[in-house]
Amino acid sequence: MTHDLSFWSLIANASLIVQLIMLALALVSLGSWWVIVKKGLVLASAKRATDQFEDDFWSGIELASLYSRVSRQKEVVAGMEAIFLAGFQEFLRLRAQPNVDPESVVSGAQRAMRAAGSRELDDLETYLSLLATTGSTSPYIGLFGTVWGIMNAFRALGLVQQATLAQVAPGIAEALIATAMGLFAAIPAVIFYNRYAHEVDRLANRYETFMEEFSNILQRQSYSLRKSYADAAARAAAPQG
Repeated sequence: MTHDLSFWSLIANASLIVQLIMLALALVSLGSWWVIVKKGLVLASAKRATDQFEDDFWSGIELASLYSRVSRQKEVVAGMEAIFLAGFQEFLRLRAQPNVDPESVVSGAQRAMRAAGSRELDDLETYLSLLATTGSTSPYIGLFGTVWGIMNAFRALGLVQQATLAQVAPGIAEALIATAMGLFAAIPAVIFYNRYAHEVDRLANRYETFMEEFSNILQRQSYSLRKSYADAAARAAAPQG
């Protein structure tokens, strides 16, 4: 008696439980590859946008001009541009209030930038948990399918008087496919999760550094404005003649 040991034949002849496990692993693998491709494009775009904005920010352009240009963009503002926009909007709003303390102006801008930065990082980390879950659980799901398939193979052997390798090989082979599919789903997910998590951390560090540097610039402008107000008040109070 001969058995067809081709890949598709083994899957077709597997038990229903093993087939369901294989189907689940195939769907999980497709989902993880969708996340891998999508997240790779998103992170690459975020890195390019950050490089471009940093070049513009440190080119010597006036902050008001840069703010006007960013706020008039038709595209959705994201990344470092969103952090800058949120911080400078709050800075302008607080600075327009009468008798405002410079420290309050800067701290308010910092809070706005931190909130915007948290939203941007949350967007960058979206779906990464799917890769982490796939990498950690897929091997065990595949192993469960293998154990179930081998258990069925040996149970079938107990019903025959003389067991041969030809009889046990197909059952074990089809069971081991589940483990192979689990590893096929898990290995890319783990590799790209680690890579993307590292890239998100690098972008987070760049955002944090920018917020600190931008806060220093806003602080200098805020104190400069207060000094201008103080000089104007002193001249107004000075005796005429």
